Amino acid sequence: MLQEFKAFIMKGNVLELAVAVIIAGAFGAIVTSMTADIIMPIVGLVVGGVDFTELAIQLSPDVVAADGTVTEGAAIRYGIFIQRVIDFLIVAFIVFMIVRSYNKMTAPKVVEPAPDPGPTEKDILIEIRDQLAKRP
Repeated sequence: MLQEFKAFIMKGNVLELAVAVIIAGAFGAIVTSMTADIIMPIVGLVVGGVDFTELAIQLSPDVVAADGTVTEGAAIRYGIFIQRVIDFLIVAFIVFMIVRSYNKMTAPKVVEPAPDPGPTEKDILIEIRDQLAKRP
């Protein structure tokens, strides 16, 4: 069983998938940072100084305990949801571009057949010889 597991793990597809998952996780963190730290502040400024991470519909008030600790009440945080949708769209677009480029690179090349070069010089000479041989 250990040998079978080793053979399975060492297959190229499994290793490629593992590398892809690790790179995708790191790439996701980069896209999340780009969206949260670069794109959303600009969008918020254009919209009128809105901080999307603070956009929420408060369902219940915050509770302050006797010792001064604050427990947040229930809220629908739609601003964070908007930010996650933008994250998704960026990642989806980049994956689309990668797959599109890959498809272009791996598409089978259509090789058109070479045009018929016609008779060779030797064929023409043989034909002339045969026609001269038919003359009386």
